[in-house]
Amino acid sequence: MAKVIETEQKQLNNIGAGTSINGDITCSGDIRIDGNLIGNLNVQGKVVVGTSGMIKGEVTCKNSQIEGKIEGKIIVAELLSLKATSSIIGDIVTKKLAIEPGANFTGSCKMNGAVTTQPLLHDDKKK
Repeated sequence: MAKVIETEQKQLNNIGAGTSINGDITCSGDIRIDGNLIGNLNVQGKVVVGTSGMIKGEVTCKNSQIEGKIEGKIIVAELLSLKATSSIIGDIVTKKLAIEPGANFTGSCKMNGAVTTQPLLHDDKKK
């Protein structure tokens, strides 16, 4: 019997430099933001904010690499990596945190053995 190897196809979404979005974004793949987002970002994969990227709102994702700016709460289930060019103003909740020298962070940080918050793909928020 032949062995079937399945490869996972991940979507990669890009918000390019010079692009501004006002509103919430939800996606099941990965996303890279080099433009501006004013709204919440809910991603099941990885979030990369490039050096020209800026987010004003709450970010929820599995992994994240920040090179740009975030103003708001960021919730990362696995690893949050803050690069030397990053600037975070807001609270962080993550399992693991890596910070390069030169990164700026103003806010509180809570690190758990396991972050239980999973990204929502639809409005199942409790009232």
